[in-house]
Amino acid sequence: MADGNVDVLDIYPLNHYYFGSKESLPLKEEETLDHRIQRLKFNYNTHGIRTCVQAVLLVDLFKHPHLLLLQVRHSIYKLPGGRLRPGESEIEGLRRKLSSKLSMSEEDDRWEVGECLGMWWRPDFETLIYPFLPPNIKRPKECTKLFLVRLPESCKFIVPKNLKLIAVPLYQVHENFKTYGPIIAGVPQLLSKFSYNTPDTD
Repeated sequence: MADGNVDVLDIYPLNHYYFGSKESLPLKEEETLDHRIQRLKFNYNTHGIRTCVQAVLLVDLFKHPHLLLLQVRHSIYKLPGGRLRPGESEIEGLRRKLSSKLSMSEEDDRWEVGECLGMWWRPDFETLIYPFLPPNIKRPKECTKLFLVRLPESCKFIVPKNLKLIAVPLYQVHENFKTYGPIIAGVPQLLSKFSYNTPDTD
């Protein structure tokens, strides 16, 4: 910032959080690519552009910020979140998705959804996604928005049995496109305007 001020983000130690499990969720990652494309085309023709919301959740481990990711089948990593329902607001939709994947009940409203950190666009139904809307694209098929979600000092994460919630250091995520994909690999750069503070909670 021009005045030299830096946004401070409070993050709390990983051992402040409890991790439990609940019944498995159906996963779209299990479908074939052809089936996925057909599903996306049908939904686009029915509802228009697909809007997804994802959460950036941070904890402290070994004096370094760690990003919470959902791991699917040992090789797929995702930020918690998902697709909005038609007419659903971004904030309420993200809270619903976080409760579905990280809480015992979908009625959990504890999530402190903050600012939008970035947006990614999918011009077509294929896998390519960009942190900008290409000028020749007038009808993009998907927009993904990343929101900072500030965690409380302590809480319980209740995760479906077929998912695993893991904490990954930012230095490992940074520009690691091959492992984490472009959206997750770009998160450390989106967070570069923040300094991190671990409050003394003793």
